[in-house]
Formats: sequence, C-alpha cells, structure tokens
Amino acid sequence: MPLLQVSGNKSFTIDYINNCFLKDGKPFQYISGSIHYSRIPQYYWKDRLTKMYMTGLNAIQVYVPWNFHETVQGVHNFTGDRDLEHFLDLANQTGLLVILRPGPYICAEWEMGGLPAWLLMKPNIVLRSADTEYMQAVSNWLAVLLPKIKPWLYINGGNIISVQVENEYGSYHMCDYNYMRQLRSLFRYFLGEDTILFTTDGNTDKEMTCGSLQGIYATIDFGTENNISDAFARQRRFEPRGPLVNSEFYTGWLDHWGDQHAVVDAQKVSRMLGEMLTMGASVNMYMFEGGTNFGYWNGADHDNRFRSVVTSYDYDAPLTEAGDPTEKLLAIRDVIKQYREVPSGPMPPATPKFAYGFVTLRKIGNFSSLLKTLSPMGPIQSQYPLTFEQYYGYMLYRTTLPRDLSGPTPLICPLNGVHDRAYVSVNGVYRGLLVRDTTLVMNITGQQGDTLDVLVENMGRVNFGSKINDYKGLLSNLILGKDILTDWKIYPLDIDGAIAGGWPQSSTARGKEPSVGPTFYTGTLEPNGLARDTFLKLPEWTKGQVWINGMNLGRYWPSRGPQQTLYVPGPLLSTTMPNNITVLELEGAPAHLRVLFMDWPQLSITAKKP
Repeated sequence: MPLLQVSGNKSFTIDYINNCFLKDGKPFQYISGSIHYSRIPQYYWKDRLTKMYMTGLNAIQVYVPWNFHETVQGVHNFTGDRDLEHFLDLANQTGLLVILRPGPYICAEWEMGGLPAWLLMKPNIVLRSADTEYMQAVSNWLAVLLPKIKPWLYINGGNIISVQVENEYGSYHMCDYNYMRQLRSLFRYFLGEDTILFTTDGNTDKEMTCGSLQGIYATIDFGTENNISDAFARQRRFEPRGPLVNSEFYTGWLDHWGDQHAVVDAQKVSRMLGEMLTMGASVNMYMFEGGTNFGYWNGADHDNRFRSVVTSYDYDAPLTEAGDPTEKLLAIRDVIKQYREVPSGPMPPATPKFAYGFVTLRKIGNFSSLLKTLSPMGPIQSQYPLTFEQYYGYMLYRTTLPRDLSGPTPLICPLNGVHDRAYVSVNGVYRGLLVRDTTLVMNITGQQGDTLDVLVENMGRVNFGSKINDYKGLLSNLILGKDILTDWKIYPLDIDGAIAGGWPQSSTARGKEPSVGPTFYTGTLEPNGLARDTFLKLPEWTKGQVWINGMNLGRYWPSRGPQQTLYVPGPLLSTTMPNNITVLELEGAPAHLRVLFMDWPQLSITAKKP
C-alpha cells in the first residue's frame, strides 16, 4: 500500500451552526459522482477518474460489494480488479475525495445487493437485522474491511471524507433500530469517533424514519421527477441542522430484460443540479459512470414478479459504459463551472473503438457430453433437489424417468420453485423451458430409465426489497404426472474455471450445425495488431453467456432486449495471439453461427449508429 502523506491537521467535520461541511476548517460543498470499481476493468480506473476530475467533480462515491471480495466464506480477495486500496490511491492521486459506501448491504442493482449468497446456507438467517448469525458474519467482514479503510480516511491523511452505514435501510421492511445501532458501534470501533458516518434514504417519511439513526448524519436521495424544495424539507425534518445532501441524484436509470432502454433528459439533470448547488447543497450524481455487470454480478428486482437486470449498467450516465464523455457530461460541466473552478485542459477523449467484423463459431457439444470437464468434482447425491447458494451461474440436476411415458406427460414445478430458468432435456435432447413466475408446466415423453437433465440458470439474486433472500436452483420438488421425482444427481458447474484453465481449444470444436437447447460454441478472433474496445453482437442468437480469453462478459438476450451488444474492453484482447471466444447458447443458435464485433454499442432494439 502506498504511504499516505499527512500534512498538518486535516479535518472534515459538520458545521451545524452554518449548515455546511468544513474541510480543514473552511466551508466545503462537494460535487460528486458515483463510480463502481467492480464494474470497470482495473486498466481503465485511472481514465474514468481523470474524466470525472476534468468535469469539475471534487469527490466520487464508491460502493464496496461484500460478495465481490468474499465470494467464498472466509476467503478474501483484494487483488486485480478487486484491489480497493489501489482504486482509492488512484482517486487520491487524481485529486478526488471519496464518499465510501461499504454496506454491508449496497443494493446497486448488484447480485443480492452485495450480500454473499453463502449467507443463505444458514436456513433461519434474517438478513439486514440484528439476527445473531447475520451479525456474526457482518462483524467478521467489517473486521477485515474497515481496518483497510481506516488509513484512507481524510483525517488520517487519505481521501475518504465520509462513510455510509448500511444503505437505504428505510426501504427495507425490517425497520430494526437495534441492527442499525450495532452497525454504528462496529463502524465507530474500527474507524474512530471523528469519522462522519451517514445514512441515505429515499424521499418518503417512512424511508427516512426507518433508515435514520441518532449519531449518523441523515441524507436523502431523489431524481429529476422530484421537487427539490420538498425533498430537502423532508431531510430537514430528520436532520434540522447541517448541510443539505442529495446522496443519489439520478442522472439515468437501470434496465431490466424486456424494458425500454432508460433515458433521462440531460437538460433536466443539469438544470436541477444547478438549482441544488445554488442552495448550497452537496450533491452526488448516481451514476456518473455505470460500467458493466460482467459475469453473473447483475441483480434483479421483485415487485409483483422477478425481473432480472441486464448486463450493461450504462445507466444513461454522463460517461458511457465504455467511459466515453456524452452531451450530458458537457452540460453538467457547464453547470459546475458556475460554482467552482473546473480544471483547465482538454477532456480526455473517448477510447478508440474497432469493428473487428464477423467471426464464425463451431459447435463443441451439450452439457451431457461435457460434464467431466464442467463439473470435475462430480455430482452431489440427494433424494430431493437442493438449492445452490454457494454457486453462481448454472447448476445441472439429473435423474431418470421413473416409468414409461406413453404420451405427453406434464412436468410440473409447483410452488413456483424454479429460480430462475430451467432448460429440460431427455437423453440429451432438448424438450423445453420452465420459467419462474410464467411457465411452471411443460410436457415430456420418454421411457423408464431415460436420463432427465434440468439445467437451472440463476439470472441474478434480488438486490432490493423484502425478497433479497432469493434462493436459487430448484426450490421445490418436480412432479412428473403424479410422481414426485427423486434420487437426483446435482452437478455444480464450474464453467468459468474450465474456460479460465484453457478449455475449450478451437481444435475440440466438432461441427458447423447448431443444436437446440444448451450448447457450447467456440471460435477465434484473429489478432490484427489492435487491442481496441469493441462491442459484440449476437444476431439471431437467442439467450446465453459469452467468454472471451477467459473473461465472462455477461449474459446476452437480444430477442428480449433492450440490450443488443456486449461491451468488450480492449485490454482483454491480444494483439498477437488468437482471441478465444466461447458462447453458451441456452435455447437455439442461428444456422450461420456468426457473431459480430462492432465499433458502437446498441443498448436498445431500435438504436441506430450515432
């Protein structure tokens, strides 16, 4: 870790008489933007931070996703794209202060709101409450994280000016003040009495009531559809003195699969920002750059049904998913210029893009032929299905048909127990889909003893609301006609591990004919001396997952939309070696088996090249 230089007495406090922050004893107003290091390759952190600084921001706001650093219980990873302290150091070098949001729950449209799925292996755990098992896990995590954070506090010579406790707790149904008190004690114990702790809650009395706690500064969040005076009047009812703070001013919004691509008007954003800054408020723009839900990290919402968040977290933010300045950014910079001096010099340009063109893939095979490679540990045996809380992505459930099925026989998933999509095959032949909330019955035929495979896809655990204890896999028995299916072999699938280990080589590819149902395909993008950002389109492919050179780019689902392309960071590509592409197509690939590398993103079905 770099040595932090402490010069003089650095202080960051709240002036309750003059209703402002004090930085080194002088009134201070922050103009901040949210950026998530977990959604951006480390190679690009400096580029994004520089662009934020050149826009005129003096601070950034950062979430710490617990599950990103402790995917397996007790194993902590702070290296590479997870090197939080390197990110804080780059922000510090760039001249940006940090508002840190370490959770333990963060929402963020991130898998399970940042909580690790292994918490759900404790059957009676009550998340986001004073429940003993939950608090023990939280305490263990904070005992690892917060000591890393302490040297980076502004008062210790670093750049962290304030730290959020929990996140939007008022929008959760528990309203457990004892939980918030225990968290406050933990943060105080590890970070000291002089650190500004704050809460953030939505713009309603209920949310502010359940989310705020004495001794933690209460801030509010709201977007362009809200009345500024009304929102800050609500903050004032809960925090009568001190600075006005909008901790999440929404520059855009998220997309779910099947939504229209969200767009928020740049003029509305810049006008409201100016009004808040005129009032002396400190503002954080959420998001300033969204980035990408690589791998399986996207979250989901569940209001009246389960809705999965798309791979892109572009968010219609001032910096695009690929870190490019937009008209919205320039409008925001013009506003900021009226309130503080913006750094001179040109805005760093957009990163170069390249259209590498079409690549034709070849088929490798389906799961039944690849289980030794994809599940090297072999199956777990169980009379009834088990959920898969220690795993992400996919799980294969296998049993045999208990009798001859002379005609089409209903395979039923009672109690809505498939989380989230199940791809059903008999003797390796794809028969169809069971889908959470929508398709809970399908017909199959076969003979006694035939192999029944049910490949279950986790589409992202719920990240917001009362249903964040979102178990994955088969949550209930499957019923075939009148028989409850038993004697399951359950295969945990380590597709990412196999691909990271070099599988598959294109030499193992077997055919040019596509299959129906879950099938792997591979191909190579030949090097041309350039490693440029590009965008992968899968025209006429149905739904699945893509890896390039071992990195999981995320999910594609062009028929559902709105997202049509996947962001491929340039540094991922080799300029001298063939670039390996692996596609898991879950439903059906097109006959042409081609994928297309474009030089612009298409985040809606109707988008045209700019």
